[in-house]
Amino acid sequence: MTEQNRQAALHVVKRLHEAGFQALWAGGCVRDMLMAVEAQDYDVATNATPQQVSGIFKRTLQVGAQFGVVVVLLDKAQVEVATFRNDGGYVDGRRPEAVEFTDARQDALRRDFTINGMFYDPLTQEILDYVGGQADLAAGVIRAIGEPAARFGEDHLRMLRAIRFAARLGYEIEPETWQAICQLSERISRISSERIATELEKIMVNGNRYAGMKMVLASGLMSHIYGNCPAEQLSEGIERLKLLSEPVDFALALTATLSGGLWDKTSGITRSLKVSNDTRKKALWLAESVCKLLSELPLSKGRLKQWLANEWFNDLLNLVWACQIRDGKDTGPLAELRRQIVDLGDEEIKPVPLLNGNDLISLGLEPGPKLGQLFEQMYLAQLEGELVTQAQARQWVSERVRKV
Repeated sequence: MTEQNRQAALHVVKRLHEAGFQALWAGGCVRDMLMAVEAQDYDVATNATPQQVSGIFKRTLQVGAQFGVVVVLLDKAQVEVATFRNDGGYVDGRRPEAVEFTDARQDALRRDFTINGMFYDPLTQEILDYVGGQADLAAGVIRAIGEPAARFGEDHLRMLRAIRFAARLGYEIEPETWQAICQLSERISRISSERIATELEKIMVNGNRYAGMKMVLASGLMSHIYGNCPAEQLSEGIERLKLLSEPVDFALALTATLSGGLWDKTSGITRSLKVSNDTRKKALWLAESVCKLLSELPLSKGRLKQWLANEWFNDLLNLVWACQIRDGKDTGPLAELRRQIVDLGDEEIKPVPLLNGNDLISLGLEPGPKLGQLFEQMYLAQLEGELVTQAQARQWVSERVRKV
């Protein structure tokens, strides 16, 4: 798919060039190429207007023609084509009020960071760098193009994006750029929750998530995103985040950041960030289950199977282990738990119950809470290996019915 995207973007550049226009690869794909990293997406920038682009290609989508953006649809790929532009004033911290079509140099100057502001001509193999992006790539620096405060004032989410790139690439944020992030951090609250959550997820699931979230906290952004939670407790959570073993998804990482005594904030924060229902559900379960699991150790065989039957148990164990190590607690019980899991081997974790609800009613139980409680007790006995056959289960239930 990556090679298809590359070939599609090359085809678009050739067609625009044949039609008499300048056309270049732009942004992240140029950065990745210079870093010898395989790019996933290839964007094209051109001096052709959206109307001219649509006239050259048979199938296009006018996704943002007012901002100079057209998507060219090809047989096996689609390519985003943007007209070189200057942006007018920003009123919502996200989009310009208007744009003015211009040339490549002016287009580069309105972009976010120098490492993202370069162009590449795949036909001549020439790099067009008007902003010093190559030098900053070589130096390992994230630098805003032009005046940092102006760039972040245009789109406040760029503050999180700067940290994401720094964490992902292992780069430093240039001092003036960092100072502007710290000074303007409160403006992140003006950005939609969905956009913030998307950037946070990219920071948190990255292998360098610890460095990224330390910057989010130090900049002041985290305080505004997390509803003014105490920095000390957030810092404790980030230390636990550091100790998680791979793989880590958004729900696990987000819950870890709240593990410094902020479990009760999980519901409110996941709701305010408007994360997906699945992410929210998992984060709540993890937050509620850490202390519960620790309180039950050591686990019986039956309870171990019940825990293991939950699809998120491995993530829970990952989180509990990180918490115990960070707090200097004894990890012996957790090591024993892992040994128990290994010893289970291929033993079935979630077998079909020997008896169902109707079976219990036929044995003299009335529908209701007591029936449910007895069913759970019977199933636990089955998981423990105490009950193996239906006859044993019927006898077990009958004895308890007589005692009621």
